Amino acid sequence: MAQDFVTRFAPSPTGFLHIGGARTALFNWLLAKHNGGKMLLRIEDTDRARSTQEAVDALIDGLTWLELDWDGEPVSQFGRLDRHKEVVDQLLESGAAYRCYATSEELTQMREEQKAAGLPPRYDGRWRDRDPSEAPEGVAPAIRLKSPLDGETVIDDEVQGRVAFPNKDLDDLVIMRSDGTPTYMLAVVIDDHDMGVTHVVRGDDHLTNSAKQALIYKALGWDIPSMAHIPLIHGPDGAKLSKRHGALGAEAYREMGYLPAAMRNYLARLGWSHGDEEIMSTQDMVKWFSLDAVGKSASRFDFKKLENLNGHYMRSTGDADLLKHLKVYLSHVEGGETVLSWLADNEATALAALPGLKERAKTLVELTESASYLWRQRPLDLDAKAEKILDADAKQALSDLHDVLSAVPNWDAEALEAAVKAYAEEKELKLGKVAQPLRAALTGRGTSPGIYDVLVALGRDESLGRISDQG
Repeated sequence: MAQDFVTRFAPSPTGFLHIGGARTALFNWLLAKHNGGKMLLRIEDTDRARSTQEAVDALIDGLTWLELDWDGEPVSQFGRLDRHKEVVDQLLESGAAYRCYATSEELTQMREEQKAAGLPPRYDGRWRDRDPSEAPEGVAPAIRLKSPLDGETVIDDEVQGRVAFPNKDLDDLVIMRSDGTPTYMLAVVIDDHDMGVTHVVRGDDHLTNSAKQALIYKALGWDIPSMAHIPLIHGPDGAKLSKRHGALGAEAYREMGYLPAAMRNYLARLGWSHGDEEIMSTQDMVKWFSLDAVGKSASRFDFKKLENLNGHYMRSTGDADLLKHLKVYLSHVEGGETVLSWLADNEATALAALPGLKERAKTLVELTESASYLWRQRPLDLDAKAEKILDADAKQALSDLHDVLSAVPNWDAEALEAAVKAYAEEKELKLGKVAQPLRAALTGRGTSPGIYDVLVALGRDESLGRISDQG
C-alpha cells in the first residue's frame, strides 16, 4: 500500500506509559506496519502545568522497551503554538469562530441556572452573534467555534460503526483559551492534518471528542481522518482498570520481569484476535492485523495469562537474546548492578546456565533468583530447606562426592550424571539422597535448576570448592 498511510500515537506527558496507552501505541504501530505506512509520535504537552520532561522521557523509555519504533522525530504539540494561533485567526476571519467575552463568573452562574432548571450545562451562545463593538474593555476573550445548531454529526467509526451526535449537544466549544493557548480539541485537529495523519486509533473514551473535532475539520474544509475507537481495558472483575488490576506503567512490567515480545503479544490479544491464535510472533501480528477484527466490548486484563505467555517466551527466546533482556531488566532494578558486574566477567558461564534456568522461570525475576547461585560468594548462605537437608549423613555423602567428582575426567553433564548415579548405586542410596545434598551445597537452596546443569555452569573448581565447604 502507498506510503501515505499514516497513524500516530499522541500521549500526554503527565506520567508513565500506562498499559492502555501501550496497547493504543501497539495497535497504531501494527496498523501502520501492516499497510506499509508510518507511525508518528506526538507529545501532547499543551498542558504546561502537568507536562514534565521526566514524563516525556518515561513515555519514550516505555515505547523503546516495548520495541515500538516511530518515524521521524517526536513532535511537541506545544512547539506548534504559532501554527495553532494562525488557524484560529483563519477561523475568525471566515466567521466560523467568534470571540466570547463571558467571564468565568458569568459562565458559572449560567451553568447553575441550567442545572436548577433541569437542563444539561451548556454554553448559551450569548456572544455568538453579538457585535464586537459590545466587547467589554480589559477582558481577554476566549475563541469559540460556531457549531451548527441543528442536524447531526456522524462518525463512521472503523470499530464502533456509525455513531451519530445531535449537533445541539455539541456546544460552541472553546478552541482557544483567554490566555491565548489552544485547547486540546483544536490542537489535535491541526496537528493531525499538518502531520498527514490518515488513521486515528485511540480509546473509545475519545468518541465524543471525535464528533467535536469533526466540526473543526468541517469548518476548515479539511478531510477527516479515518477514525477507530478501541474499547478500554478492564480488570479481571470487569471494573475499570486500576492500579490493583495492572494499570501500571511499562517500566513496572519491565521490573516485574516480562519480555517485550510477550507484552506485545498479550496486549495485541486485549481486544483484537486472529482466529484462535494465542501465541503470535510480531511478524504474524503485522501480517494479520486489521481493525475489523477489533472487538467492541472491553477486554479484561489477566496477570495469570500474561505470566503464562511470558513463560512461553522465556523458553522460546534464544539464550543470547534472553541474556540481553536480562541485562536490561537488571539495569532497572535495585541490586541489579551487582549481577551486571558479575556478568561482565562471566558471560560464558551465564550462557551455559541459561538453557536449564529458562525452562523453570516464567519471568526474569524468577530467572534471576534461580540463577543467583552463580554469583553468590563462598561460603554460601543457606536457606532453611538447604540447612535441613545438610545433616550429618548428607555431609558424609558430600565428602565422598568431592572425591568421586574430582576424578571425573570430562566435566560435562553426561559424565557427571554417570558418576553421581554410580556413587548412589554403590552406597545403595536413592538418587535423591545424593542429589539433594549436592543441590544444597552448590546453590545454598533447597530447589534449583537441574543439578548437572548447575555443576557444568559453575565449573570444576567452583563446584568442588562449594562441595568442600559443606562436606
